[in-house]
Amino acid sequence: MVSLLLIGVAAWGKWFGLVSSIRVVAGVIGVGIFLFLVAFVGLCGALKHHQVLLFFYMMILFIVFVVQFSVSCACLALNKDQQNHLLEVGWNKSEATQKDVEKTLDCCGFSYINYNGSCAARCFQNHLPSCNMCSNIIQEYAGEVLQFVGGIGLFFSFTEV
Repeated sequence: MVSLLLIGVAAWGKWFGLVSSIRVVAGVIGVGIFLFLVAFVGLCGALKHHQVLLFFYMMILFIVFVVQFSVSCACLALNKDQQNHLLEVGWNKSEATQKDVEKTLDCCGFSYINYNGSCAARCFQNHLPSCNMCSNIIQEYAGEVLQFVGGIGLFFSFTEV
């Protein structure tokens, strides 16, 4: 059920333009397909009473639990400096993502505004002095999202056991 939900939400997000990165969509769809195949292996093993399939199903679920638990703990353990560093590294990797974030959040630059450069934000194109840096806006949401995702991931990792 979760796998089909992941596949559907990723396709829906790409269809409506909520997510512009094809890598993110492909990654979420890939995880959904993997979870669907794992569930199918478990179902086949249970219906046929096949111990080898059930053993591999349990081993895969244990690996998924360890990864999910680790990522959830990492999300909950990140402090503001580490979050800012990760956001800056991600910001510097892709100019397409920079333009998309600047346009969506109406901000310019990550830690400083380059008035001689280009920016996709409306405030920069209208030459308004109230154009904010993107790091402040992103950091505001990043902490909340990491706490939420970490808590939900931790909850669901223990329900898998």
